[in-house]
Parts: sequence; structure tokens; C-alpha cells
Amino acid sequence: MIKTLAQFIFVYSLMAFSGMAIAQEVQIELGPAEIGLNETFTIKVTISDEKIKSYDQFPDIPGFQKQGISQSSSMNLINGQMSSSNSIIQYYRPSKKGVSTLPSFELSINGQAYSSPGKQITVGDAVSRGGSGGAVSDPFADFFGRSAVEEPEYVELEDDAFFSVSVDKEEVFQGEGFNISMAFYMSESNQAQFSFHEAGRQLDNVLKKIKPSNVWEENFNISNIEREQVTINGKRWTKFKVYEATFFPFSEGEIEIPRVPWEMIKYKVAKNPTFFGANRQEDFKTFYSNPKSIKVKPLPAHPLKNEVSVGEFQLRENIKSIEVETGQGFEYSLGISGVGNINAISPPKRLPMANLNTYDPNVRQQINRGYGRVSGIKEFNYYITINEAGDVDLGRNFEWIYFDPVRAVYDTLIPQAKISVEGESKVNQAISSQRLGGIYDRISTEDNRFLNEKYKYYFTVSINVLLLLAVALLALLIIRKR
Repeated sequence: MIKTLAQFIFVYSLMAFSGMAIAQEVQIELGPAEIGLNETFTIKVTISDEKIKSYDQFPDIPGFQKQGISQSSSMNLINGQMSSSNSIIQYYRPSKKGVSTLPSFELSINGQAYSSPGKQITVGDAVSRGGSGGAVSDPFADFFGRSAVEEPEYVELEDDAFFSVSVDKEEVFQGEGFNISMAFYMSESNQAQFSFHEAGRQLDNVLKKIKPSNVWEENFNISNIEREQVTINGKRWTKFKVYEATFFPFSEGEIEIPRVPWEMIKYKVAKNPTFFGANRQEDFKTFYSNPKSIKVKPLPAHPLKNEVSVGEFQLRENIKSIEVETGQGFEYSLGISGVGNINAISPPKRLPMANLNTYDPNVRQQINRGYGRVSGIKEFNYYITINEAGDVDLGRNFEWIYFDPVRAVYDTLIPQAKISVEGESKVNQAISSQRLGGIYDRISTEDNRFLNEKYKYYFTVSINVLLLLAVALLALLIIRKR
């Protein structure tokens, strides 16, 4: 009995509203429920009036092996109305007889998710090539002089591609950042077809091997793998960056980046391609990066070498000059901006200065990761009061010391702001408002009567007499012993 194609067709529509409704039709077609051991099962996705720009990997089926993917497109012009469709077909080859279950699955097509309830597939004995088993017969098979289920022969093309872990510096100071990136490259002359395979899982495994324990990581968080045209040694390549970060080492020594693997899907192509059928087959190839070594040098001798930030920094102020009254509070914002580890920037050092009061600052920071470096600004917002009239130079009250790795020197950033203070002195008022503590807290509870100096005199005399007697007794004992 001739079996017809028993396929489940699931139609989904996406509606976007912008004054009128626009429908996009997507079909997921599953192959027959019964096939022979020498036949193939298919999952076909068809989208109407739109190209297939992106799609997920097709699901695995227990007891089957993926045999490649083919794509097709069609266009119809009826009564002046044009319609088109594009399809992707995933082929599966059974590895044994029996009943297998294709579980429910979900595919993302052009960024939209579509689901299928799956299917139960029965694999029977191999069928005759001329018979009419469960496989779909190709109506054009006789025209091309070959059977629709004939297994094509696949060949592997030579590729011109590589995987690389690169760093922008081979020698840095302790605390100085270096950029590290990982990318897959294909030359313009490359003929082999590649796809990424479980990039997220592979990246997690690679980072466990290459990330040192003694660094601060600023991850650039690449969410989409984009293509980029680059030129290396006069040759043009397509670059697919999968990871980028800046590492800031805490300690001196050597940082070793080991050789790491990266697996790509590499497609074999049919030796004799046909218009209908699978003209390519999935295979895998593992690429390996070259190891890297980065030397971390110690900072030059300095009393604050273990505390200062390392980078190229500048100082920013929100005021240059201001006039205030004594005791009147005002806000002063001091920012450290530049290239370096913004997270590690500590507040400026507060120098002792009479009649100026301030508190711990509010802190705000902004970090930018791009163009192979980490930059940004960290702002310290102070609330200040001054109790004595006069001109106040904030450069004598704040300073920030850092190490510049480009010039290999320590440098100090000093504010330029000038404050003009008018009004009467508030020094005494400021002292009275403060809690002095210590012995001052006991004044109200202690006895205010004078001690009798007479008793103090007699006590001192008695102690001296006892000391003289002790010395005389010691001398007498020494004389008698002799």
C-alpha cells in the first residue's frame, strides 16, 4: 500500500500593529511517521514573503544522525501579485531500526520563536530503491536520472581560517591594564563554510583556562558575534570576535595564557550537488590558539606604591572660584578621569587645614569599555564649610597621587579651585558645637575642692626618710659581711 506524505504542518503568524496588521507566516513541517533504515527524515521550515536571515540549530533526534542542511526558495507571480517563500531542510539519517521520539522543540527564526510538539518515528527495514516506502519520492528524480533517496557523496574543502587569542601588550606595570581578545578569522579566499557551535559553553570553558587569579577583569560583554573586516600583513580577513576584556594584574610576575581549543561547525559539500536534496553535511573542526606570555613589572620605589592607582588620569573640578559666607556650606565635586582601573580609584588625600570642615564624600563613577581600553571617571562630591574669612586654596587641602605607566613616573593631581570667604569668625561657634569628649565630659561630675597641700608635703617627706633608712641598712649589712 502506497503511503502518502504524512506531515504535520504548524502555521504561526506574527502580527505587528502600525496602523494596519502585517502577518508573517512560518511553517514547520515534520517528515513521515514511518521510514526505512536507508531513508531520511526531514524537518522543513518555510517562511513566506521574507528571507531567512537567522535560525537556531535544529534539534537532535535519538537514534538519528544529522546529514546536512539544504536551502531553497521559490517565487510566484499570479494575476500581477507576487509571492515568495524560503525554506530550510534539516536531514536526519537513522542509525538503527526501532521507534524513536522527536521531543517537542522550539526554533528561533529571524529572532522570533516557533514551537513544534514533536513526533514519534518508526524506522523499519531498508526499502527497495524502486519501491514506494515511507520516504518522500522526488517527482524530478527521473528527470535528473537518479533516485531521490540516493545518498550523496560529500567532500571536505580546504579552509583558510584560524582561531586566535591576542593581547595588546607583552609587558605592563603592576596595576596597568592590558587588552585580551579572542576571535575566529576567515580569509577572503576561504571556500569552506563555517558556523559557530555552542559558543557560550565553549567560551565558559576557555575562560576557566586563560583567566589568571591575580587580575581584575573588565569584561566588554560581547552579546552578539558580529563580522568585521580587517587587514593582517596586507591580507584581508573576516573577523568574528567572541570575547574581549581588560585585565589589571594585582602583583608582579609572569602571566601565562595557555593554548586553548575552539570548535567550529565545518560543512562538507556534495561532490555532485543537485537542485533538490542535501548539498552539504555538518562536520566539526577544532582550531587552537597560540600561547601568550605577559610580563608584569613592579612599580618603582615609593611610600605609596601599594596604594596608588596606575593609568593616565586627569583631574576635573566643577568650580574654579566661589564666594561664600563663613560657616556657609557648599558642594565641591572633584573628579578623576582617564584610562585605567576606574573601580580601583581611591578618594583624594585630605591634607590638614585649619578652619575647613568636610565629611566623607559621595561617590559616583562611570566606566566605558571600548576601542580596546577601559576609561571613565570617578567623582567625589564633598560638602565643605569654612569658619574663618579669607582666601582659601583647595589645592592645599586635597591631593591625589598616581603612577603614569606611559611616562613611568609618579605624579600628583592638585585642585585649582579658589574660595573667597567673607563674614565674622565662626571658630568659637564651631568648637562649642563639637563634643570634646575625654576629661571634658567629667567636668560636671568631679569634685571642684582644692586638695590639702599640707598632707602632700608630709607624704613626700615620709617616703624620702624610708628610702634613706633602707640605704643605710644595706650599707651596714655589707660592712659586717666584710
